[in-house]
Amino acid sequence: MTATMADAKKKRAAEAALQYIPPGCVLGIGTGTTVRFLVAALAARPGTVRAAVSSSNATTALLDAARIPVLDLNDVADLPLYIDGADEATRAHHLIKGGGGALTREKIIAAAATRFICIVDDSKLVATLGAFPLPVEVIPMARNLVARRLQASGARPVWRQGFVTDNGNHILDVHGLSIPDPPALENELASLTGVVTVGLFARRPADLLLVGSDRGTATL
Repeated sequence: MTATMADAKKKRAAEAALQYIPPGCVLGIGTGTTVRFLVAALAARPGTVRAAVSSSNATTALLDAARIPVLDLNDVADLPLYIDGADEATRAHHLIKGGGGALTREKIIAAAATRFICIVDDSKLVATLGAFPLPVEVIPMARNLVARRLQASGARPVWRQGFVTDNGNHILDVHGLSIPDPPALENELASLTGVVTVGLFARRPADLLLVGSDRGTATL
């Protein structure tokens, strides 16, 4: 699949999400390539949202360029909707996120939102999560400690060298996983000392999945 074809699918999914946005609301917005199409669509329709809560510095820059006010989540009493992409998604709405490194803020906003819509192209839809390396955000001093714990369980963690999250932390990308029970693994990894966030969104999955394809957008 060429980049142009993939972009067309992502654009379809992003634009399909517009119909679910309450007029004039404060919208939670994620991070990544599909989200860029969402911000572009919002910029082309001024007034669709009153403001946004952003999951990353990169998304904040896009929103600033689109002249959409960005609010701190602490200043928002009601967040009716959060829209974000994913690196993998299942029909049960379980997700792997964090390829862009914004998993902690994404998970916080998803938890705060009444509804979470995930927008993906059809290449991201899988039967079982795990082919995409699972991002785990860790406190820097605990990186090797967490890596050893993961290795002891049979996983293969790889430090994402040269990358620091917006929160000042490191990321271990965990390879070689097959995840038949995403909520259980999310609980297990989140309990490791030094782990900030796991890129599994299963305890709080998406409420709606919009999947862009050559034929249009499917709603799951």
